[in-house]
Amino acid sequence: MTSPRSTCVRSRRRAPLWAYLTALVLVPLIGVGVLTWGIVRLRTEEAASAVRAAAAVHAVAMLDAVRSSVEEEVVPALSLAVLDTTDAPGRTPAVDAADRLQAEVAFGRAQRTTDRALALLSAGSAGAAAGDRAAGHLATVREQVAAAGLGVVDAYVTYLDVIKGLMNAERAAAAAANAEEAPLATSQATRDVELVAALTQRAGQVVPLFLSAQLAGGNPVGYAALSWENAWVDYVSAYRQLDELSQSDLRVAWASGRASPTFTAVDEVLTRYAGDGVTAMPVEEALELVRAHVARSSLLADVLDVAVDDAQALAAADHRAADAGRATALALGAGLLLLSVAGAFLLGRTVSRSLGLLAGQAEQVSRGSLVDVEVDGPWEVRTVSAALGAAVASLRRIQDQARAVAHGDLSNALLDQPLPGPLGEVVHASVRQIVSSVRQREELQSALAHQATHDQLTALPNRGQALQLTSAALARGRRSGSMTGLLFLDLDGFKTVNDHHGHAVGDDVLKEVATRLGAVVRAGDTVCRLGGDEFVVLVEPVDGEGDLLELAGRLITAVGDPIAVGDHVVRVGASVGVAVSRDGSVDADVLLAEADTATYRAKRLGRGRAEVFDDVLRAQLADRAEMEAAIASALVAGEMELHYQPVVDVADGRLHGFEALVRWQRPGHGWVSPDDFVPVAEASRLVCDLDRWVLAEATRQLAAWRRALPAVPGVPEPTVAVNISGRHLADRRVVQDVADVLAASGLPPALLVLEVTETVLVDDPVAIENLAALRRLGVAVAIDDFGTGYTSIGQLRHMPVDTVKIDRSFIGSRDHGHRELVALMIRAAHTFGLTVVAEGVEEPGQLERLRREGCDQAQGFLFHRPLPAAAAAALLAGLQPATG
Repeated sequence: MTSPRSTCVRSRRRAPLWAYLTALVLVPLIGVGVLTWGIVRLRTEEAASAVRAAAAVHAVAMLDAVRSSVEEEVVPALSLAVLDTTDAPGRTPAVDAADRLQAEVAFGRAQRTTDRALALLSAGSAGAAAGDRAAGHLATVREQVAAAGLGVVDAYVTYLDVIKGLMNAERAAAAAANAEEAPLATSQATRDVELVAALTQRAGQVVPLFLSAQLAGGNPVGYAALSWENAWVDYVSAYRQLDELSQSDLRVAWASGRASPTFTAVDEVLTRYAGDGVTAMPVEEALELVRAHVARSSLLADVLDVAVDDAQALAAADHRAADAGRATALALGAGLLLLSVAGAFLLGRTVSRSLGLLAGQAEQVSRGSLVDVEVDGPWEVRTVSAALGAAVASLRRIQDQARAVAHGDLSNALLDQPLPGPLGEVVHASVRQIVSSVRQREELQSALAHQATHDQLTALPNRGQALQLTSAALARGRRSGSMTGLLFLDLDGFKTVNDHHGHAVGDDVLKEVATRLGAVVRAGDTVCRLGGDEFVVLVEPVDGEGDLLELAGRLITAVGDPIAVGDHVVRVGASVGVAVSRDGSVDADVLLAEADTATYRAKRLGRGRAEVFDDVLRAQLADRAEMEAAIASALVAGEMELHYQPVVDVADGRLHGFEALVRWQRPGHGWVSPDDFVPVAEASRLVCDLDRWVLAEATRQLAAWRRALPAVPGVPEPTVAVNISGRHLADRRVVQDVADVLAASGLPPALLVLEVTETVLVDDPVAIENLAALRRLGVAVAIDDFGTGYTSIGQLRHMPVDTVKIDRSFIGSRDHGHRELVALMIRAAHTFGLTVVAEGVEEPGQLERLRREGCDQAQGFLFHRPLPAAAAAALLAGLQPATG
């Protein structure tokens, strides 16, 4: 059955090369098309911009023509208003009639000029709306002027509003033309239109404002009450800006216009009156000024026409250039597209045949068939074929080397043969690196396997390996029926070496002991280190227990000889426990436990001796296993309970807190002494479970008392002390255990005291780290039974503790030295900022001595025996100081 993948591959194989090349060329072709389209669009936008600029310039010209016509209309209209309202002395009726007739003719002619200009503003053009508004206003004002219904000022203000609207529209059209993104020359020409239009507007304003000032007797109106002098300043500024004109023919027209006597006549009159306030002008001179103003406006309109013609001509040229550029871009783009397609087609057809064979051979190589490559076709194809042939030769050599590595033949001579070229060097280096890595891995695996099964300090098999070797020996014993012996050796006095000389010396002692043990045992026996100062010797086969005892004696003797370590000579001893399996019926863990139990008896009977695990010890071991099972069951069944021994302040007898003590009422046995079941729990992992239960119950109980008996203001709240075993304190979970019970009970951490023994603080660095972490939780730490261990008073300052509890043996002793030692302990603890608690206080005299020495707190039968929870609660509720 043919797979879809095979069909797809054959389909791709049948496609001609020229088709792929054409498809490849399509990518830049698309880019050319997109670029062409962008250029065409840009040119089209430029053409549209040029059209808009031309239209805006045309609108400026049309609006300026309308505005200029309106300004020409203002002058005769004002003249009529003046003649209607002014009775000038010395003027005859005939003169007034002649002037009126002349003003009416001028007014009519100006109206017709304005109407023609308005008619040129076609609908939809930029100034059409402004023209419509101006036409409406003009119709109203003309009727009122003709009927003599307006005064001079009112007529002027009305016309001024019309002119202002036209000027705003003209400025907007000029700004629109200048805002188009046109070439520099067109932009400059548009700017010229704006400058000439501005001058035309200023020139059109200044004469009417001057005449307004003449008619108003010095109180100018219109244009927000600006004086004609301000308009004159604006006119002068606009006049000077025409020096910036860019078009040469416009500059010529402007130079000719401003040199005209008509132009200069107006400026001379206004210059003469500027700065002199408002001096009355004769009517004849005012009429002459009006005629000169009209002539000058016509001259400026001609200059504006030249500017508009230049701008429109340049805009039209921009439009034609944009159209031409668009056509050119279209032609070039189409040509490039056609040429690219034709070139791709011809190239594909030319090289496809020669490349077809090469492609087939390359495909075979890609499938893993290292075929011979034929060299044929154009020079480039032959070059590629030769390179492919060389690559196939190199791949064949790599294949041979890889096959040798895969078969594990790391010594094959093929692996030393180099490959040609830089790539060959890299590949060959990789092969050699692989070979080296494989060899290193084998060595590392061997080293790791040895480390996993051997002690790093002594290089002896570790506990795990010892159990495996013992299991294997027992299995052989079961098959052969022979005896297997195990000697458990525990050093005596090793802790003293560590304490007095340091752990470095202790490590050297352990290595020397390992060497001595190896020298004593037989060649087939195995010495292992379980950890710390514990060793085992596996002996097989064994003829009898006597041989094992004899070997144990030799081991004890060898270990007991002095050991020279640097400048020190130290001595350690050994206690040995012997366990025998006669038929291999026990497992390794049981045999090891039996030997350990025998060692414990050897130490108890005086150390430096060997003891054989016998029926008595077997019964003890069975009792111990039964006790462990009973303890585990008791924790589950809730048979344990806590009693609370009060701790009081020595100074005033006030209740300070409680120490939680575990009690067990075992069904069928009654109350079990803590001395009977706590050591059993401490010898196993059960002590951690027991500690967790005590922690949870003690914190829960004190939290319940706090809720039932609110704190008395000014009186410290009672604490609860809980003993933590060394095994639990060394457990990585101990910090979380304490945090969990505090969170579950809601008890403040400061009310919980954790009591630990001196041995834990001295022997186990991990336990010390955990104890420091517990103090960071906020709980207090106390050293229990202080004085019975190996802690010196000077070490107190470096320990993570808050309280020292002096052992009862010192409190109850009648020896004078012990009493002095108690006083020393109290002073030293106070020096280091620690609180002191005395244990086992049973006599009033003891309490009195403790008061004199400044002891902080005490507990013992003199105050109270350990109380059940209910009795402790009653004592707490009474808040009565305990007496003694």
